[in-house]
Amino acid sequence: MKTAVVVRLAIAWITVGVAFVFGDAIYAASASLIGSCMVFAALLAIIMWSAFGVVEEADHLADRLGEPYGTLLLTLSIVLIEVALIGAVMLGSADPTLGRDTMFAVLMIVLNGVVGLGLLVGGWRYGAQVYNLEGASAYLAVIMPLTVIALVLPNFTVSTSAGTLSTEQAISLMVFTVLLYGTFLALQTGRHQDFFTMPEGVPHGDLEPAPSDYAGGSSILPRMVLLILSLLPVVLLAKRLAKVLDRTIETLHAPTALGGVIIAIIVFTPEGLAALRAVSLNRLQRTINLCLGAAASTIGLTVPAVLVLGLLTGQNIVLGLSPSNMVLLALTLILSTLTFSGPRTTALNGAMHLVVFFVYITLIFSP
Repeated sequence: MKTAVVVRLAIAWITVGVAFVFGDAIYAASASLIGSCMVFAALLAIIMWSAFGVVEEADHLADRLGEPYGTLLLTLSIVLIEVALIGAVMLGSADPTLGRDTMFAVLMIVLNGVVGLGLLVGGWRYGAQVYNLEGASAYLAVIMPLTVIALVLPNFTVSTSAGTLSTEQAISLMVFTVLLYGTFLALQTGRHQDFFTMPEGVPHGDLEPAPSDYAGGSSILPRMVLLILSLLPVVLLAKRLAKVLDRTIETLHAPTALGGVIIAIIVFTPEGLAALRAVSLNRLQRTINLCLGAAASTIGLTVPAVLVLGLLTGQNIVLGLSPSNMVLLALTLILSTLTFSGPRTTALNGAMHLVVFFVYITLIFSP
C-alpha cells in the first residue's frame, strides 16, 4: 500500500475520532464568523481528500471490472456520499428545500458545468469527438422523466401546498423512481452493456494505466476494502460538516440555496475531475458515462432517499423548483438532447452548456 494512501486514511480516521470525542467543543468554536469558516474549511479539506481517495480506489476497480461496471461503481459511491451529506444536513436543519437545491445543483454542475467544460476542452483539442449515441440516449431517456416528475410536477399538484407531495404521492414517486432506475441498471449491466462502451473500430484515446499495488485478480478485494475505508470517513464526518455549514451560511447571510451548491461541489468534484481528465485524453464515452450516470443516479437514488427521510422525520420536503429554475431545467434537458443527438460533439456544444451554467450561478446570488 502506498504511503500517501496510508497517510490519507490515518488523517481521515483521526479526524473522525476527534470529531466524535470533541464534537461539542468544535461546534462551539464555530460560533464566530472566523471560527465557523476555519472549522468548515478543515472539515471540508478532510472530506474532499477522502472523496478523492474514493475516486482513486474506484478508478482502480474500474480498470479491473471494465465498463460499464467500473463507472457504475464510482457513480454509486459518489451518490452514497451525496445521500449521507444531504441526510446529515436535513436532520440538523429545518430547511425544507435543501434536498431539492442539492439535487438541482448536481444536475446543473454535471449537465452544464462539467459537460460544457469537457466538450469545450475536448472539442478545442481534438475537434469533433465521437461517442456511443445509444448510451447517451438511454441516459437521457431516464433523466428526463425522473427530473420533470420529481422537480417540476410537485408545483402543479393540488393535494398539498405548492412544491410538496402528499404521503401517497411521495410513496408512489419513490416506488416508480426506484423501479425505473433499477430497470435501467439491469439493462446497463445486462443485455445492453454495449450501449455504454465505444463501438469497435472507433478510434479513441486511452487513459494512462493506473499503477497497482496488487497483482492479478487479488487486487479487487484489497481495493474494495480501501474504497470502503475511504468512504466511511466522509459519511461519518457529514453530520459535523452539516452543522457547521448551516451555521456558516447563517452567519454570512448567504442564500440558502448555497448550501445545496456546496454539498453538490463536495460530492461531484472528484468525479468531475475524473470526467475532465478522460475527455482531455479523448475518452468522451467515459466522460458521458460519468456525467450522465451521475445525473441519473442523483435523481434515481437521492429523491427516494430524501422522501424517506422526510416521511420518517415528519419534515415537510419541498421538491418543486422555482419558476426560473424550471426554465433552466427545461433548457438544460433540451440542450442535452440536442448535444447528444448526433454521433459527434464539438466545442460549440460545450460553450452553450457553459452559458447555462453561468446563468444558474448568477441566479443563486441575484434571483
